[in-house]
Amino acid sequence: MIDTHSHLFAEEFADDLPQVIERAKAAGVRKVFMPNIDDTTIRELLEVCEAYKGFCYPMLGFHPTSVDGDYKARLMPMKKLLTEGHPYIAIGEVGMDLYWDKTYLKEQQAALDEQIHWALEYDLPLIIHCREAFPELFEVLSPYKNTNLSGIFHSFTGNAEEAEQLSDYPAFRIGINGVVTFKKSTLPETLKNVPLSKIVLETDSPYLAPVPNRGKRNETSYIKEVALKLAEIYGMSLAEIDAITTDNALKVFKMAK
Repeated sequence: MIDTHSHLFAEEFADDLPQVIERAKAAGVRKVFMPNIDDTTIRELLEVCEAYKGFCYPMLGFHPTSVDGDYKARLMPMKKLLTEGHPYIAIGEVGMDLYWDKTYLKEQQAALDEQIHWALEYDLPLIIHCREAFPELFEVLSPYKNTNLSGIFHSFTGNAEEAEQLSDYPAFRIGINGVVTFKKSTLPETLKNVPLSKIVLETDSPYLAPVPNRGKRNETSYIKEVALKLAEIYGMSLAEIDAITTDNALKVFKMAK
């Protein structure tokens, strides 16, 4: 299995990261892809990826909740890190988040648009975060429908109509995490109309731990619970879910098996 979205560099793992990594490997995880938050987290991100080279892989991005009126002064210097030989496998995580407030809506859209240009310029997938902002997100994305833009709509929790809207971007996959296991989640019903070829696994650790660990710190090993739930939804074995979602992830990130 591949965890396509995990923040193992977060302070929540400072005391036991080696054990977290070992549990992930024991659960069958082969790779962990780690999205950056903003300019303040790059050092920690790269340190973990260096310590677990070949298992943890870094992305570079500026999260929408970090965007404020002065975002350009923090965002623009980050592009200089995308020089020849850089270690980043994607631009992320980026996107729109209007859950808390809409003060910086236009700034979030501008930051997303800028990072879309990075993804296209450097031929990297884009990892998109969207919370309470689907219409505003697609305002930015729609001009790029007929480009080579690819990536993942991370932590998808939308309805059937929103899933259908995502199909307008065939080079993108949908990231499914522990939310699919929640008792009141509508995702199992929504996914009945989404082919497994569009799905990748993720945890979003340390957040959104799946049942039976809901409410606890999430970690990459718990991705097995997500895979088991997908096996139930799609009527497949765990091994089949593993094989298909792994292949999907490798294609998005342009990696060989």
